Amino acid sequence: MEKSSLPAVTPAPEKRRPPALARRAVSRRFELDPGSSLRAVTRLATYFSLTLGLSPLQLGLLPVHRKASSLLPRFYHRMTCRILGIHVEVRGALAATHPTLFVSNHGSYLDIPILGSLITGSFVAKSEVARWPVFGWLSKMQRTVFVDRRRHSTHQQRDDLQRRLDLGDDLILFPEGTSNDGNRVLPFRSALFSVAEREVRGRPLTVQPVSVAYVGMGALPMGHANRPYLAWYGDMTLGAHLWNFSRLSRVRVVVEFHPPVTIADFGSRKALAQHCYEKVSGGVSAAIAGRPAFSAQ
Repeated sequence: MEKSSLPAVTPAPEKRRPPALARRAVSRRFELDPGSSLRAVTRLATYFSLTLGLSPLQLGLLPVHRKASSLLPRFYHRMTCRILGIHVEVRGALAATHPTLFVSNHGSYLDIPILGSLITGSFVAKSEVARWPVFGWLSKMQRTVFVDRRRHSTHQQRDDLQRRLDLGDDLILFPEGTSNDGNRVLPFRSALFSVAEREVRGRPLTVQPVSVAYVGMGALPMGHANRPYLAWYGDMTLGAHLWNFSRLSRVRVVVEFHPPVTIADFGSRKALAQHCYEKVSGGVSAAIAGRPAFSAQ
């Protein structure tokens, strides 16, 4: 019996994903990439070794050598950024006047090593930070100024900051009052600028706005979905967040130093706070959007 011949079946052409969808798929895989546990273990082990190695030296310098005890934390923060894979691009220039009050947006504890690697100064932090395990101890070694940010303590805040400024110390202040998701800058609390109403060494206090923007992870721009890897806010736990961040590849950050000002340029602390807010917010938006430095626009 003769076999009937079957018609040849032509294979369906392979469907190619449109370029836009392909890029979206790559981006989604990147967003969901949990990173490397080996990388995290290596980074954290190196970081804690650095911390344990330099802590006795800093403790010894604090009571005997004021300048050296201010310079060592800057070296420590630079090494921390290198260990954690944080690449910092700097725009603008630091104020040449001392003391200077640097005011910056605040999205994460990562802001501390980033700004600390660039500025030889001490941070201003809420009083609760002093009681945090490990990080409270580290902040004390950098001579952090702890303030009670409740409204009725405004005068005490001002006096605490004034004492350090009178000694010639540069201070770094986060006037938003809390951290956020990094997609925007929260309004600045003008009460925290009350120290600028007083003169330091016979002249108005120099205030310099500073923008910190996280703009990329690895070779890709920073997307909204990736920001929780860096921003620390809400009910996030510190240990879990640090572990997840340490697993990631390199992070790119833009820090922009805006032109320094004094309260004499504005007449009131509220106007000064609003000016600093606009500069910092504009710098963050420009960096995230990939535009040139905000001060140059």
